[in-house]
Amino acid sequence: MDPRATVQLGRTDLQVTRLGLGSAPLGMLFQPVEEEAALAVVERAFELGVRLFDTAPLYGSGLAERRFGRVLAARPRESFVLGTKVGRLLRAGEPVFDFSYEGAKRSLAESLERLQLDRVDILHIHDPDAHYEEALSGAYRALAELRRQGVISAVGAGMNQAPMLARFAREGDFDCFLLAGRYTLLDQSGLEELLPLCQSKKIAVIIGGVYNSGLLADPRPGAPYDYKPAAAALVERARSLAEVCERHGVPLKAAAIQFPFGHPAVTTVLAGCRSVAELEENVSLLESPIPPGLWAELKAERLLGEAVPTP
Repeated sequence: MDPRATVQLGRTDLQVTRLGLGSAPLGMLFQPVEEEAALAVVERAFELGVRLFDTAPLYGSGLAERRFGRVLAARPRESFVLGTKVGRLLRAGEPVFDFSYEGAKRSLAESLERLQLDRVDILHIHDPDAHYEEALSGAYRALAELRRQGVISAVGAGMNQAPMLARFAREGDFDCFLLAGRYTLLDQSGLEELLPLCQSKKIAVIIGGVYNSGLLADPRPGAPYDYKPAAAALVERARSLAEVCERHGVPLKAAAIQFPFGHPAVTTVLAGCRSVAELEENVSLLESPIPPGLWAELKAERLLGEAVPTP
């Protein structure tokens, strides 16, 4: 699979690459990343043909946005697609929940200042788990208005759960969703309702968290799953997946990063990278050939659901 291949983002006129760059690690999630190394990742992603960049005020309290801006502001604006998020305002350096109409507009203005840009293409409502009503009546209304005015091209929502995104899909007019960790080799809960709904409504789905925080990158006891140590049963399942992959000569990480593309609603996989080496590895993993027999065996071993589309 060519990570540089482009596909239309749902009903919009945006063309996004199959591989996108996420910025949570560049905002120093889990461990520090020096400024020079962070900027090198963004520069190398652009050199490799990545054209979808995803960030948020929450990542490093604005640090990830500033680092993206230091590289992308020097590139032709039409040469990339950029998404950021609303739902957190940074006050005294700390994120404060705000899913109101005015809060969303204020958040965008502050993001543009950090990014050193005059617009973003995609604006997501960010993890409104306990704030659905305010997010729908406030932030969504602001984003829909910005889209009507041509200020942004796509309205989205990004979450680590599928049911609320499905609710957004039913009750709002969304162009795309960012679904993290819920359509992977280990967790296909996004398929129960969200992905079929998105397919029928032509809502593009961007998949994040394909390695489930690290368990599918290194299935060992103590490996993280959803940002905490994985349960023993999950580690065992991940190891079983790795064993099947090994029989087919396929790295587990290659299967993990390519798996989401088996569903027609999925346009892009986001890779959060903290080094150029990690970025280049993800490009290589996407290009790695995978025999159809691998997916068939994973289904036969009941390691994938019978209804799961596979590449």
